[in-house]
Amino acid sequence: MPLPKAELHLHIEGTLEPELAFELAARNGVELPYADTDELREAYRFEDLQSFLNLYYELMAVLRTEQDFQDLADAYLARAAAQGVRHAEIFFDPQAHLCRGVEMGTVVEGLWRALGRSEENHGVSTQLIMCFLRDESAESAMETLRAARPYLDRIVGVGLDSAEVGHPPVKFREVYEAAAALGLRRVAHAGEEGPPEYVAEALDVLGVERIDHGLRCMEDPALVDRLVRDRIPLTLCPLSNVRLRTVDTLADHPLPAMLDAGLLCTVNSDDPAYFGGYAGDNFDAVRRGLGLTEDRLRELARNSFLASFLEHDEERRQRYLAEVAAYRFS
Repeated sequence: MPLPKAELHLHIEGTLEPELAFELAARNGVELPYADTDELREAYRFEDLQSFLNLYYELMAVLRTEQDFQDLADAYLARAAAQGVRHAEIFFDPQAHLCRGVEMGTVVEGLWRALGRSEENHGVSTQLIMCFLRDESAESAMETLRAARPYLDRIVGVGLDSAEVGHPPVKFREVYEAAAALGLRRVAHAGEEGPPEYVAEALDVLGVERIDHGLRCMEDPALVDRLVRDRIPLTLCPLSNVRLRTVDTLADHPLPAMLDAGLLCTVNSDDPAYFGGYAGDNFDAVRRGLGLTEDRLRELARNSFLASFLEHDEERRQRYLAEVAAYRFS
């Protein structure tokens, strides 16, 4: 039985395993430029964030129908449940689908066909977070928010992802203000490849409640002090950081130093099909690669539920926290 945990940094499009990609391609008459799943898996070797994004967007061509999005989400939820995930707050990238002629309703309703039955089918509670692509325009983000308005009963918050460098958080001030006015929770990727200043700007300008990644905050002691003081969660993704060369090896990852500094860190999988592991795999990796103690692993699991957007259901949060406290490592 794996350690119970919440997953707070997971891009549903990044769970597209090669086998499912070929299955959906055949279903939808999409020709992939790879001979088979082995050749495609070989392409999952990246030099940096952009080389990953190129393949990530290319493979989205196979996602066309509500059934495709349901199958994608169900496959993720089954894998996540097997690795101890009890609650998942799932990102999706509507702009990457809208530009291909796939409507917002197709994406949201398809995902919801899986998420709406997730507790019954997988034992995982879920929430859905709509991300804006930061390398697209602020106007496109605002149009996307408008397109999402009929579906806000299914969407709990907004996020900001894709290529970070050269696209500071301030670019999206107005759309985040609009999202806040609609009562949506706010998170943003910051401090992965971008500088620590992007972390502070995401807090000050966008009003985010969580920072996705945030590794580079460690370059700014005053920022670390602020994050500790204000209990701002960081959703770290160790295997992703290694695959995208943000850190050279897992042994170089700053997670232990971040925990020692008092930061509220969580461990997540980001785009697990591409980066070599789901949530439990990331926990196993930091346990082995960083020598984290059972107490540290329990702290990370507890943090994940504390950082989750479960304010509407504190009873559920407390139940999950009790599972973490009662867990016995084998």
